[in-house]
Amino acid sequence: MTRSERRLSAILHADVAGFVRLVEREEDLTFGHLRAARARIWQPTIESAGGVLVNSAGDAILAQFESAIAAVQAAIDIQERMARFNEGLAEEQRLLFRIGVHVGEIIIDEAGHDIFGDGVNLAERIQVLAEPGGIAVSRAVRDVTELQLQDDYAYVDGGEHQAKHVSRPLHIYRVRAHESATTLPRTSLPLRGTIRFRGADPRGHKFGFDVDFDALVKGNQTVLIGRDSAQCDVVLLHASVSRRHARLSVGSDNNLRVEDMGSTNGTAIDGRPIAAGGLPEPLAPGSTLRLGDIELVVRYD
Repeated sequence: MTRSERRLSAILHADVAGFVRLVEREEDLTFGHLRAARARIWQPTIESAGGVLVNSAGDAILAQFESAIAAVQAAIDIQERMARFNEGLAEEQRLLFRIGVHVGEIIIDEAGHDIFGDGVNLAERIQVLAEPGGIAVSRAVRDVTELQLQDDYAYVDGGEHQAKHVSRPLHIYRVRAHESATTLPRTSLPLRGTIRFRGADPRGHKFGFDVDFDALVKGNQTVLIGRDSAQCDVVLLHASVSRRHARLSVGSDNNLRVEDMGSTNGTAIDGRPIAAGGLPEPLAPGSTLRLGDIELVVRYD
């Protein structure tokens, strides 16, 4: 008979941003880099922090820790070491992991050397909301680890998100280095390909659209979002969305930006309202963009 037990644990879930694009471009090279990163960084860092590397199938990594702060500190150590690892790679070959950390009850399958349960599912959903090269944690993790976090780092409120197949909103916090911190420089993902916007309104009606980032850069174009199909490139048919609500563009730093076009019900990034008619503001992958009553997660694939 298969033996299993329930346990309260800290769960770390990670995957590589833009993995499909990397594999399509250089399959053998990508998997070689991924194997090296697992062997040289992920496994030793997790084990030295007292964790267990449960699974590392494809580009996904799942680990279990007895301590929430150990899981967060391991995530920070991994991202700092991955930054060094990526410095030796060409920009288009770099592996930018998203890491999500949650504390919850899990089911341990000792025979199959695996873990399951709501805690694992939520860690995966939180990971999706992390920035490439970044770390996102649940509110439960923030609450029990905030006073123990490394001095160079702090939690930044990432707001509430409606995740796929999760009935309640997820309140996440992003782990960020202080501006004055003497941590290693962190690499950022050169945006290419498709940026996906997916979400819903408060009643659960789903909305979504895709933006071709390459086309924006090459054509020096913008994407106008609103309710008026005659004027807008992306049409969101919702009463809370203005006729011309917001505009996406690419800044001189090659980052995606959004500006509010003087909308009636406002635009916000990660719960922070941006000025109506103000200057464009950075919109990073993993952020939440709210247009009126529609909340969209920005995901780069």
